[in-house]
Amino acid sequence: MNSRGLDYTALTIAVIGAINWGLIGIFKFDLVAFLFGNLSWLSRIIYIVVGICGLYLLSVFGRITDGK
Repeated sequence: MNSRGLDYTALTIAVIGAINWGLIGIFKFDLVAFLFGNLSWLSRIIYIVVGICGLYLLSVFGRITDGK
């Protein structure tokens, strides 16, 4: 099964999440909270999606190390 599109989508979302964490760590600025509200239902959904993408990317890491 070819999941390349899902892999790239998950990777893009995880990179955006990583940039947000970098902003929090360096500048104490949460871009998601700024755009969608501090722990509003929409920002919580965004955090959940980023977390799910991170977990999904664990399987991508497994496929890369298996050489497939």
